[in-house]
Amino acid sequence: MNLKTLVSLLITVAHSKAATGMTIAESQRRRYVGFDLGTSGARISVIEQDQSNYQEVHAESIKWDGKDAYDDADSWMNAVQNLLRGASSSLGGLDSVASICVSGTSASCLLMDRSTMEVTRKPRMYNYDVVGSTEDDTNAKEAMELLEKHAPPKHTARARTGSLAKLLTWMKEEPLSENEVLCHQSDYVSQKLMGKSTQSVSSDWHNCLKLGYDVKQTKWPTWMADCFKEAGLSDALSGNGILPLKIVSPGARMGIVHNEVAQELGLPDDCVTVGGTTDSNAAFFAAAGTRPAVGTAVTSLGSTLAMKQMSQEYVEDASRGVYSHRFPSFEESEEATWLVGGASNVGCAVLRKLEFSNEELASLSADIDPTKDSPLEYYPLVKPGERFPTADSDKQPVLDPVPADRKDYLHGILQGIGDVERDGFEVLQELGAPAPTIVWTCGGGSNNDMWSEMRERRLVAKFDNPDIKVKKAECTEASYGAALLAAATFTNSEC
Repeated sequence: MNLKTLVSLLITVAHSKAATGMTIAESQRRRYVGFDLGTSGARISVIEQDQSNYQEVHAESIKWDGKDAYDDADSWMNAVQNLLRGASSSLGGLDSVASICVSGTSASCLLMDRSTMEVTRKPRMYNYDVVGSTEDDTNAKEAMELLEKHAPPKHTARARTGSLAKLLTWMKEEPLSENEVLCHQSDYVSQKLMGKSTQSVSSDWHNCLKLGYDVKQTKWPTWMADCFKEAGLSDALSGNGILPLKIVSPGARMGIVHNEVAQELGLPDDCVTVGGTTDSNAAFFAAAGTRPAVGTAVTSLGSTLAMKQMSQEYVEDASRGVYSHRFPSFEESEEATWLVGGASNVGCAVLRKLEFSNEELASLSADIDPTKDSPLEYYPLVKPGERFPTADSDKQPVLDPVPADRKDYLHGILQGIGDVERDGFEVLQELGAPAPTIVWTCGGGSNNDMWSEMRERRLVAKFDNPDIKVKKAECTEASYGAALLAAATFTNSEC
């Protein structure tokens, strides 16, 4: 039995008695929708239960183009609506959809009027740095001074690309109107699906982390109230304030799709929206499921390297690029667990910069012995600057000396990238997380079996544990992970 099957079986057993009175046989006929709004486009996954497993019965992607930009809120909704219509055509209708979950890029947010749901300040996306993004960044610098004065040292919300930094900068640029409220990308889509039936905004633990939400105490911290008060806003944490009012676990019920929206899109009148997540967390759920064991990790080997791991301990250190997301809670009595990790600037992009073709990578990798160490000690950055396992804006690439044999060069580079992963797990362990037990790998680098063997051997040696395994993940699409979240708590009590 593979991990995905085991995860799905656990979900089925734990939640088979639906609060709505559904039997297992009935719940197996229900479908669950996940959306991922990414930097290149939007994707939908529709899943349903097949005995003890979840099967993807429909998937489709839409690419952003000149008309539909990735940072345009109307484009997000157009994509969601078109993808739902495509799914309806493919599946013969959407009347069996029980729930919808949306993942979006981390810290991408906008301001909207809570009474009309119209966008009042256009989206500032995940990579929008408030300092330096405009010709005059005086407002941003003042906002950052305020944030750094009140936010605890090493707190994730202190980032210049975080949603709290964006909100404070908006407030400096122009006073807030009475009805303005912040929405993350995921929040906005879910809110539009729920329609005008509510005057408040709902969000989730994952999207609100970089807004300053205390994921340990599951409430807004007092330092935020002090920060907003100094900024001239005394009621920010109230029900009519600038912040989302209802913060739920990813996958927990938020509300019902509005009847007019449901009718227009062919959804049932009892279809619910659930707490969303960020794209990288959704990719973790796709690879490892929604019930992974402590020590389970997922490494993405794309242009850059990102890693997340299940931990019983909360860890955080902004100086080392480490943060913790609270793992979704599917039972009220569940003890808090954490999705800890970080993202490095090291990754496969360096291979393109050094002009390794796909054919060359395949042929040279076949000749590399993964049981042997390379004597070369590289730090394969494309340009200066590192985020994790240490945050150092001056960290320099190390790609010298260059050996005469391209095979030896590739060996050293792949070992160097793998060692950043290894050192990342070591940092997480130093901060209180467990050593990894299994590392599911996604991204282009997951297709290199030799590299997986090399990484596994060096992880085994580092942590003195012969049972550590490195494997290619079967499922990696964030939309699939979002769909799993939509399914995971569908049988919980009504929202």
